[in-house]
Amino acid sequence: MDFLFAGLGLVILLMAGDALVRGAVNVSLRLGVPALIVSLTIVAFGTSAPELLISIRATLADAPGIALGNVVGSNIANVLLVLGVPALISGLNTSDCRTEKSFWMMIAATVLFIVVCFLGPITWMHGLVLLAGLVLVLGDQLREALAHRRNGEDDVEGADPEMRWWKILMFLALGLIGLPLGAELLVDGATSIARTFGVSEAVIGLTLVAIGTSLPELATTVMAGLRRQADVALGNVIGSNIFNLLAIIGITSLVGTVPVDPGFLTFDLWVMLATALILVPFVLYRRNMTKRWGTLFVLLYAAFLVVVIY
Repeated sequence: MDFLFAGLGLVILLMAGDALVRGAVNVSLRLGVPALIVSLTIVAFGTSAPELLISIRATLADAPGIALGNVVGSNIANVLLVLGVPALISGLNTSDCRTEKSFWMMIAATVLFIVVCFLGPITWMHGLVLLAGLVLVLGDQLREALAHRRNGEDDVEGADPEMRWWKILMFLALGLIGLPLGAELLVDGATSIARTFGVSEAVIGLTLVAIGTSLPELATTVMAGLRRQADVALGNVIGSNIFNLLAIIGITSLVGTVPVDPGFLTFDLWVMLATALILVPFVLYRRNMTKRWGTLFVLLYAAFLVVVIY
């Protein structure tokens, strides 16, 4: 039953997150908010709403290991699994990507996050530092987007100029009701699984919850890989990792203090940094992510799961 509740919670979270994005995007555009601003704020926050709600719910439920494990585990899964699977299926032509600046932002965010964890427990003051980093990243993205903007409005995920108001309000309601419900089911189910099998909440966060919340990114990168859009796949992972590090724990720490399990300091955080640095050949030296690399990434992720669980 615990696995059923956790799975049901995950499905509700993913569907509610998508509904919230669609509703919020269309309300914003109807109110005259520029599409560019909507893309950089509402869509970015909305697609990470499941991870955010899980972390907040876990902290309030006195299961902070799930909150921190979700962020660290998701970032590891994003590189090794989310990029590894599409590379294994079709390869990724990453030599054509221009993501150096975003990559260095991700490395800086990773280092900042590790420093904050070593200064832990993570309080609201640490959270403000992380959120300040997020503001700098969003500000830079806004400046760059304005510099490269073409004539006319940009396409925004979830935008539908023909959508009626009743449908917009329905999407908003489904998102606002479904997100907390799904988060509660997933956290409660995951916590019970941890107790039943005698593993820590941190392990559940690093594995079950992290993989589940990385499924949307995985679906996006697989489709991008099949369509030969390596820039979409790589950019999706880098952007998601930056947001996970700076926003999710940053906001969660404003709700409650997040203690840091010693296991994170000795192993998991360093694996997260190593998986970020493993992208150096593809980002800085423009190498293609071939099927062999995809195989290696997936095997490394399987090895990580074995080490964490056993």
